[in-house]
Amino acid sequence: MKPLPSLLVLALVLSSIPLPAASPQVIELWPAGAPGEKEGLGEEKDMTKPSDGLVAGKALIRLGNVSKPTLTLYRPAADKETGAAVMVCPGGGYHILAMDLEGTEVCEWLNSIGVTAALLKYRVPKRAGFEKHGPALQDAQRAFSLLRQRARELGLDPHRLGVMGFSAGAHLSAALSTTPARSYPVVDAADQVELRPDFTALIYPAYLTVKEQGDKVSPELPLTTNTPPTFLAIAQDDPVRMENALYYALALKQAGVPVELHLYPSGGHGYGLRRTEKVVTTWPDRVADWMRAGRWLPEKTATRQP
Repeated sequence: MKPLPSLLVLALVLSSIPLPAASPQVIELWPAGAPGEKEGLGEEKDMTKPSDGLVAGKALIRLGNVSKPTLTLYRPAADKETGAAVMVCPGGGYHILAMDLEGTEVCEWLNSIGVTAALLKYRVPKRAGFEKHGPALQDAQRAFSLLRQRARELGLDPHRLGVMGFSAGAHLSAALSTTPARSYPVVDAADQVELRPDFTALIYPAYLTVKEQGDKVSPELPLTTNTPPTFLAIAQDDPVRMENALYYALALKQAGVPVELHLYPSGGHGYGLRRTEKVVTTWPDRVADWMRAGRWLPEKTATRQP
């Protein structure tokens, strides 16, 4: 057998090397300033204190005093790109943002299955005189509009754009998915595109129902047949109450919306993507399966989280 030409050998070697992902791209949501934003909030910084607890043995970033919201795009390696994208909304009770636990770490996982991740840094803490989620919803609507407007130039499929949120970020994702009109004056052409995500994933969601009203769906979340297909995951011992997810899932079913609910026996709240012995931390595998079943993610990329 004749040896392969050196150039062919080199080409085969290079083709086996994974292509690097692009550097994160930061998009400022409001170049002229966010609607109604005032000075004097304080420095944006990590609010974590030495006494704050760890998650899976590791610390986390608790970002506070956010007055300049942004959307940061994390692209998968070119050889993994599927054309799907998910906007990620960290939680933090509308007080802080768990920016790594429920943000950058989630973006890394999405990239690993070929999904472009768009990390939303929305305004916190909640502003006096506004609903707890008011300014954050403006940021989410604006951010998702920019993502959809730029989808084709980014090589994304504008019909496979979803949103994923955690705790309060899950409530924000639900609000984005159910609020039919913009909550701010039109800024530019980006505000003319479709607001509704194509799919929604809510992980240990908060504020979806009103306990004092028999767990009726929160009034700011009007469910209709236009609400996107929704995935929910929560643990039975979650202090935020599993009823948030159970009654919301039931309301989705009654509205004719495709819904997938995973209820785990234990795990608490705020575990993010950090895998432990708790079965609840396998939720990323279930999301990948759900995305594959919904045809938002090609089957060959729906790999398990390590």
